[in-house]
Amino acid sequence: MTGTPGTTARTVRIGGASGFWGDSMVAAPQLVQSGRLDYLVFDYLAETTMAILASARAKNPDMGYATDFVDIAMKSVLAEVKQQGIKVVSNAGGINPHGCAAALKALADAQGIMLRIAVVEGDDVSALMPGLRKRGTRDMFTNEALPDKVLSANAYLGAAPIAAALAAGAEVVITGRCVDSAVTLGPLMHEFGWQVDDYDLLASGSLAGHIIECGCQATGGLHTDWEDIPDWAHIGYPIVECHADGSFIVTKPEGTGGKVIRANVAEQMLYEIGDPGAYLLPDVSCDFRDVTIEQQEENRVRVSAAKGRAPTSQYKVSATQLDGFRCAGSMVIIGIDAEKKARRTAEAIIERTSEILRQSNLPPFTSTYIEVIGSETLYGPHARTRQVREVMMRVVANHPQKAALAMFGREIAPAGTSWAPGTTSPGGGRPSVSPLIKPFSLLLDKTAVQPTFVLDGSRHAVDIAAGTRDPQSPPPRFPEDWVDANEPQEEVRLIELAYGRSGDKGNISNIGLIARRAEWLPLLWKRLQPEVVEGYFKHLPAGKVSRFYLPGTASMNLLVHDALDGGGPSSMRMDPLGKGMAQMLLDIGILVPRRIAVQARKGHPRG
Repeated sequence: MTGTPGTTARTVRIGGASGFWGDSMVAAPQLVQSGRLDYLVFDYLAETTMAILASARAKNPDMGYATDFVDIAMKSVLAEVKQQGIKVVSNAGGINPHGCAAALKALADAQGIMLRIAVVEGDDVSALMPGLRKRGTRDMFTNEALPDKVLSANAYLGAAPIAAALAAGAEVVITGRCVDSAVTLGPLMHEFGWQVDDYDLLASGSLAGHIIECGCQATGGLHTDWEDIPDWAHIGYPIVECHADGSFIVTKPEGTGGKVIRANVAEQMLYEIGDPGAYLLPDVSCDFRDVTIEQQEENRVRVSAAKGRAPTSQYKVSATQLDGFRCAGSMVIIGIDAEKKARRTAEAIIERTSEILRQSNLPPFTSTYIEVIGSETLYGPHARTRQVREVMMRVVANHPQKAALAMFGREIAPAGTSWAPGTTSPGGGRPSVSPLIKPFSLLLDKTAVQPTFVLDGSRHAVDIAAGTRDPQSPPPRFPEDWVDANEPQEEVRLIELAYGRSGDKGNISNIGLIARRAEWLPLLWKRLQPEVVEGYFKHLPAGKVSRFYLPGTASMNLLVHDALDGGGPSSMRMDPLGKGMAQMLLDIGILVPRRIAVQARKGHPRG
C-alpha cells in the first residue's frame, strides 16, 4: 500500500478469510503469508448462524460470537498480522461482540501483543421489540405478527461505524450484525476518503465486499464447470485490489489452487441478491446491472465500478425466536426397491410415534418430513434415478416438547431389525433433539438506532445519514427480443448455454444465470419465461418467479419465491439454503437453433 488515506494513486489489497462460520482454518494463514495485504476481513454471519449464536448464548451468556475467529483464525496469524501492520475487520461478534473482543484481547495479552481493538455497537435492538410489537410491526416477508418473546434481534448495520473506528486508530474492528459487504466497504471508505454520499463509490466498494464475502466462491469454488478448477485441496482465498475510482481486481495468493476466472466472479456477483438494479444496503442502494467483468490475465479478473443511489431510511432487522424442537434421523436401506422400502420405513416411524404421542396425551407433531437421499427426491417429477439399490432414509419431526422428540429419536433405530430387509446404519447413535430457532425479519427506522464504537474504553457515536423514505427503483430493463427464424431446432441442456449459481434470501431462492456467449442471452430470456421456471419447480412447492436482466454481464437473476420450506433453520429439507436450485435448473432442456446447439456442445463438451 502506498500513499495516505484519501489519495487516488494507490491500491488497497483486502483478503477475504471467511465466507461463513465453519470455513477452513487454512484461509487466514494463507492470505497473511502472501505478505501483501492491507486488510484481512472475515464474514461469519448468515441468518442461520445468528440462530446458532442465539442458541449458544441462551446456554452460556459468555458465548454468542464466532469462536473460530479467535481460537483458530487469529490465534494462527496474530503475531504476523501485527508485524506486517495488517488491519483486521470481522463481524465475528455475532450477538456478543464485546465477548469476542475480550477473548481476542486475552489471546493478544498471552502472546505479549499490544492490540487496539474497537467494538461496533448498536445492532442489538432486542429492547425495542415489545414496542414494535405493540405498534403492529409485522414480519416483512410473511406478514406474521411479531412473537411475544425473542432470542435475539439485530439490525444490519453498514460500513460507516467501521470506517470511523479505523480512522480513530483501531487495528482490529469487531462488529455484531452488519451486512456482509460492510467489512470490506468500511476499510475502503477510510482509505480512500469516500464520503457517505459518494453513492457510486459506495456501491462499488460494496460489490468488492460482496465478491469476497463467501471466500473461495470467488476463486473457483462452486463454479458450474467445476472440473476445470484445479487443486481443490489448496484452493486460494480471494484478494481484491481496490482502486479509488471503485474498480477492482479479483485475484488470489500466488501458488495456490483454484482459478480466478470471469465466469466464476460473475456467478458470485449474482449470488444471493434480489433486484440487481436495487440491491439495498444500509449505506447505499446498489445497481450492478451495467458492471462489466473482464479477464485481464491468468488469475486476475477486473470488475468495473457500479452505480449507486441514496439508501433507504430503514434498517433490516434479523431476529430469532424459539419455535419448539426438531429431531432428524436416518437409516441406510440397501437392495431391490430401496426407495420404496425407505419411504415405507419412514412412514411407519411417523405412524408409530404419532400413536405413542396420542396414547401419552401429548400434542401431535407440528410437522413431519420424509426424504430419500439417493433417489433424487428434490427433483420430484424430473428425477431420473428410479431403480436405485442404496439410499438413505431421512425422517424429520418438529414438536413443541423436547421429550416427545426424544421418544421419536429412540424409535428410529428399531427399523434396523423390524421392517425392510437391507436396513442398516453407519453408526453414531440416536439422533439428538435440537432447539428449533425460527428467524424472522422486519424493517426499522434508522432514527431508532444509534451506532457507536468503543475503543480504548471510550464510546463514540457515529452519525448515520437518514436515507430516503421514498426509494425509487430504476425501471426494469430487457434484452433485445429474440425472434425464432425458420430453421431446424434442437434441444440442449441449459448448462451447455449458461453458467449458474444459486443461494437464498429467507424463503426465496436466487438463481443467477450467465450466458456462455453474450449473444445467447436474448434466446435464454425468451425460453426461460417465469411460468417455465415456476412449472419446473412446482413440485417443491415453489411460488412465483421474478427475473432481472444485467446487460453488463449478459446475465439474468431469477427469484423463486416460497421455494425453501421457510428457508434457513426453519426448513425441513436437506437443501434449506437453495444451493442446489441452479444445478437442478441447469438440467432443463432448451430448444435452440441447430447452429447454436452445435456451438454449445463444442464449447461445453461434457454435455
